[in-house]
Amino acid sequence: MTKFLNKKSCFIGKNVKIGKNVVIYENNHIEGSCQIGDNVTLLPGNFIVDSNICDDTILHASVIEKSEIKSGAFIGPYARIRPGSVIEKECKVGNFVEIKNSNIGANSKISHLAYVGDSDIGENCNIGCGVIFANYNGKEKNRCKVGNHVFIGSNSNIIAPVIIEDDSYICAGTTVTNKVNSGDFVIGRARQENKENKANKYW
Repeated sequence: MTKFLNKKSCFIGKNVKIGKNVVIYENNHIEGSCQIGDNVTLLPGNFIVDSNICDDTILHASVIEKSEIKSGAFIGPYARIRPGSVIEKECKVGNFVEIKNSNIGANSKISHLAYVGDSDIGENCNIGCGVIFANYNGKEKNRCKVGNHVFIGSNSNIIAPVIIEDDSYICAGTTVTNKVNSGDFVIGRARQENKENKANKYW
């Protein structure tokens, strides 16, 4: 049985299939060829089109287009999953994260303010705040591949095409342009310089 908290505020298209024990909060819009699995919770404000939302997932105030969200994933609030994406089991895609034509491996986390375009990310990865996968060089789109158990620190730039192998660690603020081998520790940022007693020049 589907439980609507405010059915009048929701739109459910005629081709949408909904499983058992689904809870749908107010202001959800589901259209096209959608499959909503069992025990799904749709918190307020989702827009879902032509997508497969598997069992035990939770979505909150997010846009899902022509993609698949596997079981146990948590999406949102304010995430955008663009066409051609697969979010695997138990993933977290959080606040203001955009995923485009990408595969995100099981148990990986992209919690906030990141862009992942045209990329394949492995299992048990952590993608930090502000990470950008730069997939477009002005003429063509390129693809990145990230292995399993990879940490990518906040505000890093991953410049496609590039491969980052298993068990590697990318420090915050690093720009990656070359292949990263398994187990590598990668840091690429300018060294901080402190100019003593110079701040008053700017006040």
